Amino acid sequence: MTTKVTINRLATGVPGLDEVLGGGLPELSFNLIAGTPGCGKTTLAHQMMFAMATPERPAIYFTVLGEPPLKMLRYQQQFDFFDSEAVNRSIRFINLSDDTLTGNLDRVLERIVAEVEAYGPSLVFVDSFRSVVQVSETPASPHKDLQRFVQQLGMLMTSWQATTFLIGEYFVETDANPVFTVADGLIWLRQSVQRNSMVRKMEVMKMRGQPTLPGLHTFRISNSGIEVFPPARAARQPQHDASTASTVSAARVLTGVPGLDDMLGGGLPRGYSVLVAGPSGSGKSILAASFLAEGARLGETGVIAAFEQHPLRSRSPVVAQLIASGRVGVVDSQALDLSIDEIVQLLLHEIRRIGASRVVIDSLSGFELAVAPTFREDFRESVSRLTNALASVGVTVLMTSELEDRYTDLRFSPYGTAFLTDAIIVQRYIEVDSRLRRVMAVVKVRSSAHSDELREFIIDGDGIHVGKMLPDQEGLLGGRPTRSDIIELRPARPD
Repeated sequence: MTTKVTINRLATGVPGLDEVLGGGLPELSFNLIAGTPGCGKTTLAHQMMFAMATPERPAIYFTVLGEPPLKMLRYQQQFDFFDSEAVNRSIRFINLSDDTLTGNLDRVLERIVAEVEAYGPSLVFVDSFRSVVQVSETPASPHKDLQRFVQQLGMLMTSWQATTFLIGEYFVETDANPVFTVADGLIWLRQSVQRNSMVRKMEVMKMRGQPTLPGLHTFRISNSGIEVFPPARAARQPQHDASTASTVSAARVLTGVPGLDDMLGGGLPRGYSVLVAGPSGSGKSILAASFLAEGARLGETGVIAAFEQHPLRSRSPVVAQLIASGRVGVVDSQALDLSIDEIVQLLLHEIRRIGASRVVIDSLSGFELAVAPTFREDFRESVSRLTNALASVGVTVLMTSELEDRYTDLRFSPYGTAFLTDAIIVQRYIEVDSRLRRVMAVVKVRSSAHSDELREFIIDGDGIHVGKMLPDQEGLLGGRPTRSDIIELRPARPD
């Protein structure tokens, strides 16, 4: 019976990358970081090196640039991950530019061997390894010298028990290059400009011995360095059926609008997602504010994702006060090049940070604009991934959606996403006696009884007040329900 060899995995120090890699970077592996100029290859290599290097596990960074390492470090020092105390203590930079200019690959390898023998590193970086061989390539065999150099370097690093990274500029990943076969791991970085948005993506094309997350994963470069946004892997909880209806009904979340809670059958079932759809000015954001305020009154924290206007600059003093007091967290990103995975990760981080049980997304219209153009091709898929991720952590979600009110038809969502939510509330205008009046209806609440009435509501300084069922046309023309009539319907609220 054979015993499996256990491969130690190193934490890269890059948020999200270890998950994409399948648990970290295999120790003693021979890796290639490739991509076009400016896509973040050197930044990624430096961020991993500063995270993994220690006095017991030192690193050597070979530079094959036409400029001294000092110039490169001047820019890398701007990132938060850079640790000047680690330089020359656990990290050493070696400039190979003079050796490379001779065009003698054997001399370059001899220099690398000498430095490795003298320093004994556990981590070795060569940036850019393609520059090493470009001076000696011949048109007849452009890959011959490169393959020989990489193979010899790989054998050298394997004998020295070192984890190695080759950083190289490639413009197409379909290049039939033998280096891709020799490497144990292949991380490809991409970037593209779409309108005014810069979209960066990463793909782990190869990582021997472990399952990686397939596909393209967006990443962002900030002052902290690189952050990768893997897809939320949690699956949506099972759909509610009739057998669980009684259990669902027992756990209800109040919206802060008593008349609406009555229409919902006692409130919204906990863990549900509800879509509040209506035209501009119908009261969607006010209802969202009431939803968060009611949670705070009951001791629950919430999160609001504002894709149109920052809550502190909005007209809702209630939400602003909740944010200032720390009872509501904010995901406010006005950047126009976000990916759906980045938005989901921002939301999940804020939910975990304050232990939120309620989430407001205001609005799906702004959410669509916040997503980079390349991710708008299938907006329904984006909404589905968002609701699935939030459902998996058990929060109750209220999403608003802008609808054009045509007065003659009844629509629930401009994106065809209504089926993705557990409940739908529609707000509309009706024209009566040459005046616009607001009405509200609960279209669905999955696996739960709810009202099918169309009720008029008013908005004043105290929020939304829902009245009785809308009378017929003749009765409605006879007079509008007064605020005192509506308040009589409101049950007494405990202090």
